[in-house]
Amino acid sequence: MQTGNRRRFLPALPALLLARLVSAQSTVISRDLQLIAIAAAGDVATLQRLLAQGVSVTARDARGRTALLAATQGNRIEAARLLIRAGADVNAKDDMQDSPFLYAGAEGRLEILRLTLAAGADLASTNRYGGTALIPACHHGHVETVRELLKTAIAIDHVNNLGWTALLETVILGDGGARYIEITRLLLARGASVNLADRDGVTPLAHALRRGYDGIARLLQGAGARMPP
Repeated sequence: MQTGNRRRFLPALPALLLARLVSAQSTVISRDLQLIAIAAAGDVATLQRLLAQGVSVTARDARGRTALLAATQGNRIEAARLLIRAGADVNAKDDMQDSPFLYAGAEGRLEILRLTLAAGADLASTNRYGGTALIPACHHGHVETVRELLKTAIAIDHVNNLGWTALLETVILGDGGARYIEITRLLLARGASVNLADRDGVTPLAHALRRGYDGIARLLQGAGARMPP
């Protein structure tokens, strides 16, 4: 190569390397997003292939979701199982402060909840409302999820940012029906504080009586709830 041509070629090298680096980075990002999308769809075979190719379970999308959280949201049990076996963090939170464990509890993803508990779920972790996994599980009436969580050492009287415990949320946000009566029974059996009031000084029993939830009120009174003044 002539000297003049060599001089013209050399300055182009950094730009060429940069372009290759950008291309490689784009490929990594694309594969990361593909892993999350595949997890959400529950395509276990493709998920296995991507993991075998070295795509990381720590990858996140624009919302901060990991593949495991995406699988949990879609209730993709086998995909979640595979990701947990591959080392996915069951406590990794997205931008909304949801983690696979917290979301599984809140939305009644019972099988995935069990997987997260077995994989070291942080029972003290809280959602964007400052609540543990137990509180929204009670709110949404997920009886079996509540039952599963109550087998653990999760704090029964944890108070969220609204000033509510699991028992208060069961009464305030439930409909007083059979599911919420059973959840009340489960909470009381575990030792929930029956007279622990909200920030306004209103107890679970007072809330139940105001709403006409007679079944819940009877359980509360049987557990020692004091009548409101």
